[in-house]
Amino acid sequence: MRIDILTVVPELLESPLKHSIIGRAQQAGYLELEVHNIRDYSTNKWRRVDDYPFGGEAGMILQIEPIDRAISDLKSQRAYDEVIYTSPDGETFSQGIANELSLRENLIILCGHYKGIDHRIREHLITREISVGDYVLTGGELPAAIMTDAIVRLLPGVIGDAESALSDTFQDDLLAPPIYTRPAEYKGWCVPEILLSGHAAKIEEWKMNQATERTKRLRPDLWERHKNAGK
Repeated sequence: MRIDILTVVPELLESPLKHSIIGRAQQAGYLELEVHNIRDYSTNKWRRVDDYPFGGEAGMILQIEPIDRAISDLKSQRAYDEVIYTSPDGETFSQGIANELSLRENLIILCGHYKGIDHRIREHLITREISVGDYVLTGGELPAAIMTDAIVRLLPGVIGDAESALSDTFQDDLLAPPIYTRPAEYKGWCVPEILLSGHAAKIEEWKMNQATERTKRLRPDLWERHKNAGK
């Protein structure tokens, strides 16, 4: 997979995209990731990429020309499956969307900044708008890092134990069951006996019951979605 991220503050993405699973995925050749400074595509000597909005609104807007130049430059080198804009009013990012995007080959993620971007970019250049929640951030860099992390960890070979990703919370619209490790008893707090029994079928049944109970109690919205998906 290749992911190209367009931003006006690439420094915000340096650390989260160079370490842990994302860093190892790049080192192992599973991921090619490039962060591009939109200012590099500016045509003025001050490298300015924003301007005041028409109509008297407060704040500054990212201009269409440098972003169009950046996307056009990338598209001249390869075909892209999606050009994603990190927008607070886009579809809410979910595990399902991460699963879907992990099957793509090439993605562009455009990070919004300031008051937003010229709407013509959204109308003519963007193929998908995604939000990480109902709140507003200073820019789209953190959402871009979140999406990249959620997508990349699903790529074959990135996580040593592929089954681990398949049993994560939100897969199949269920919360994960409780998990425990050694010691089996600590300060009188004990691991459920069933997990120490070695009886694989009963352990799996316990895990499913726990996942179901926790989802019903903590996220009834997910439970309803899970039930409807099974119909």
